[in-house]
Amino acid sequence: MKNNLYTTINSGKYKGKKLLLPSLSTTRSTKSIIKESFFNTIQFEIIGKNFIEVFAGSGSMGLEALSRGAKKVYFIEKDKSAYRILLENIQSLNTKECTAVNGDSFVEFSNILNLLEGKSYFYFDPPFHIRNGMDEIYEKTFELIGKIPKELSEMIAVEHISTLQMPDNISGYKLKKSRKFGKTTISYFLE
Repeated sequence: MKNNLYTTINSGKYKGKKLLLPSLSTTRSTKSIIKESFFNTIQFEIIGKNFIEVFAGSGSMGLEALSRGAKKVYFIEKDKSAYRILLENIQSLNTKECTAVNGDSFVEFSNILNLLEGKSYFYFDPPFHIRNGMDEIYEKTFELIGKIPKELSEMIAVEHISTLQMPDNISGYKLKKSRKFGKTTISYFLE
């Protein structure tokens, strides 16, 4: 491996496969305990469904979903260096079930929605708002969630800083539960 920062696919078809991680200065990788908790929550429900990783980074969540039976996985990543690593990770699995877009999630999200057919899992892991220039990141993320047609949504998960009080309802999607892992929390929204 060219880079000594990596994560591992935990389960499924690609179990044990190492994935490169981008620089921690540009992205914040989802911790293994959070990834495991998320996939324990959805279990086998991911099989045959789409998975959209909106702020993709290395693509570890989407590639885990693919390994566990997701039909098609879509990624959006703005940072060029992280995007190159994402493409390398996809290529290492030798799969054609992935579509990766290099661009701003707030611009490209509608284009991804237009590609979807059937029920999909949406995973939002925006940069924490404590980073420079990210003051309105959650408000903008909630606007994206509001664009998701109800017929496409199986579940929406938002990984966020634990100090953020999530709304009970985002455009008709209701907060079902939140799981806290230290400074990070995942909140789950369903129709």
